[in-house]
Amino acid sequence: MNATQEHHNTSQAPADPWPAPVASGPLDATVTIPGSKSLSNRYLILAAMGSKPVTLVGLLRSRDTELMMGALEALGVRCVADGHDGTTVTVIPPENGVFSGNVTVFCGLAGTVMRFVPALALYADGPVRFDGDRQAYQRPMGPLLDGLEQLGARIDYEGERGYLPFTLTPPDSPQGGSVAIDSSGSSQFISGLLLAAPRLAAGLTLTHTGEHLPSLPHIRMTMADLTSAGAQVGMDGHTWTVAHGGLQLPGRVVVEPDLSNAAPFLGAALIAGGTVRVPNWPESTTQPGGLLPGYLERMGAKVAVDESDGVRTLSVSGNGVIHGLGDFDLSAAGEIAPSLAALLVFADSPTELTGIGHLRGHETNRLAALVTEIGRVGGRARELEDGLAFDPVPVEDLHGAVMETYADHRMATFAAMLGLRIAGIEVVNVATTRKTIPDFTGLWTAMLGR
Repeated sequence: MNATQEHHNTSQAPADPWPAPVASGPLDATVTIPGSKSLSNRYLILAAMGSKPVTLVGLLRSRDTELMMGALEALGVRCVADGHDGTTVTVIPPENGVFSGNVTVFCGLAGTVMRFVPALALYADGPVRFDGDRQAYQRPMGPLLDGLEQLGARIDYEGERGYLPFTLTPPDSPQGGSVAIDSSGSSQFISGLLLAAPRLAAGLTLTHTGEHLPSLPHIRMTMADLTSAGAQVGMDGHTWTVAHGGLQLPGRVVVEPDLSNAAPFLGAALIAGGTVRVPNWPESTTQPGGLLPGYLERMGAKVAVDESDGVRTLSVSGNGVIHGLGDFDLSAAGEIAPSLAALLVFADSPTELTGIGHLRGHETNRLAALVTEIGRVGGRARELEDGLAFDPVPVEDLHGAVMETYADHRMATFAAMLGLRIAGIEVVNVATTRKTIPDFTGLWTAMLGR
């Protein structure tokens, strides 16, 4: 039985719409956050690119990682789960490193699957078709596919050029060399090409031609993960080089908790007051969510770290007073923008978050969605060219509403955060949180002592 068949989420399906619980008093909770999606899916790719089995410990089991394992299994990789919760998974690469062609890879709405796996198809023994959720047809992929065409692949589109669905026919022998793309829309285009680059006969020199590069920390994460697998990776401005060579992760890799997924829970301490603790917080990390504690301190939180019995626990405490951030460049951690937006609805001063224009190309247009949903509860936010602006509103002027989530997990957790202080909030399709948190509603109500 493979990993995607073996793992089940046994929690009861939440109501739809889900009534977001109001905090009845200050919080006092410890929340164990599942593994990082960004690291989980990068490790799955790198393990599949190696020649020996790799056991991943603490792997996130959510829709995005299930989709990644399903995509790899379609290409001939075996993912074997062990343990009662399926979070230990052994990845067994195909023999001779050749991926299966003449197959269809289903990407769902997972950006890392859509934008990482096509580069692996360069090493398949036949054409590979890529498809996904209907909503995924609006997520841009053009720069990645342009780069793969420069590496000799042929792309046949079934619909609009640069979007799913399409079929990639690999070259007879992927040579590599120099590639230039405009990755202004997503750092994942760069990461997707870098992850597959070590097996190119001439390596890869990859240049970003646009003026703006979003989410550089995620590219640095990719580079660090490649290095941990033995790759030689360099960066000079907006040009990356990857040398030809073997790629093999260590036999056992432990996945850090998803620090961005900790943001709604830690942010809850500011909205409701009290303290929320997250164990296993890393001392250093390549995850953009690692910047979160500093941001929360600027907003009025007290942040502390405690080490006991080998476990490093981060605690965040608040008293219900939240300060705005003023003019604030969030380009280093745009994925936590929805969680910060929920806090800024209650802030006592204005904020302009910039450097996050690329969020228009995520699961939904997150900037437009946040402005719409904040307005729905009586808050004040507006779009900027490269971000969002927030103006204070008295809490008594905010009111309940049915909140849309746009099939976007971070819009669902954003709505739940608002519900801590605004009575009468209902969240449509809160189950979309399973994309990265298998039982968000269970963790959320447990945090509240329900």
